[in-house]
Amino acid sequence: MRVNQQLILASTQLSQSTEIAQCLVSLRLARRVRQGEAAVRAGLSRATAQRIEKGDPGVAIGALLRYLDAIAPGITLLQLLSGNDPAIIALERRSRPQRIRDLSKAEIKALDF
Repeated sequence: MRVNQQLILASTQLSQSTEIAQCLVSLRLARRVRQGEAAVRAGLSRATAQRIEKGDPGVAIGALLRYLDAIAPGITLLQLLSGNDPAIIALERRSRPQRIRDLSKAEIKALDF
């Protein structure tokens, strides 16, 4: 009989599962790997990949680790959670808003037509 893990886990454990999922999604997007492609590489169904990325605590740890290895071979779960992967850092930099300075009066006048 299948047990619904979300009903028996504490809220802190559910939030940890969600945090791991968010880190995996960020890594996958940073590495520009499609979800289906990562699932095939890991030997998982796309439905299982979706469950992993939603933070479903009922997914086996082995499947999660295979999915991680399919996205970024050689990276450990600890490295994933630390967020030190260069691809993740680059993705965060690209998504940050950039500061824009105010235009000077001369620049505003040049643009006014």
